Amino acid sequence: MNNFFNRIKNTVLADMNEILDKKENKNPIGLLNQYLRDCEKETEKVKQLVERQLKLKEEFQKELKQAEEIAEKRKQQAVIAEKAGEEELKQFALVEYTHYSNRAERLRESLAITEKQQNELEIKYMEMTHKLKDMHIRRLELMGKENITRAHTRMEKVLDEKKMEEYTKSSFHDIEKFIETIEQNINTSYYKYTMDEKIAELENKMKKEENSLSS
Repeated sequence: MNNFFNRIKNTVLADMNEILDKKENKNPIGLLNQYLRDCEKETEKVKQLVERQLKLKEEFQKELKQAEEIAEKRKQQAVIAEKAGEEELKQFALVEYTHYSNRAERLRESLAITEKQQNELEIKYMEMTHKLKDMHIRRLELMGKENITRAHTRMEKVLDEKKMEEYTKSSFHDIEKFIETIEQNINTSYYKYTMDEKIAELENKMKKEENSLSS
């Protein structure tokens, strides 16, 4: 029985955090799920043992009740046989009474041990069920943290893409402004060039007109 409880202690009631914190573990939820499955199997085994122990206790109680009833019956029969002067029958009844009394005493001791063992099993079973519940809650907590981490990762990715888009838009805007500036410079230069040509033509025309008038 002690070996059994030690096995329970080593397998089911082990420190879960020690397992989850291993450096080689890259998937804590996957590991926790596997650990939960193993613990559920062990818990189910203990549950079956508790049920078997209960049936065993009921069998001891049944046998004890029967032995006590027969012992009391043989005791009364020995009294009746003595009153009737049936010495042989009396002795037989007394032998039977002793036999069933001893059996009842043995059954009482066995029943006491069985009840103690059952209580120990039930306590361990309760500890295991509470541990399982705690681990289920831990799994939910880890799943929540994992979801948040994934959400933040995706949001950061989207935000980075938006930043890149904003940067690209800003770059295009700067390029457009630069092109507009160049275009304006070109237009201004072209306007200046054409104006110079027109002024020169006007000057030449005016000189020709002056020359013709003077002649």
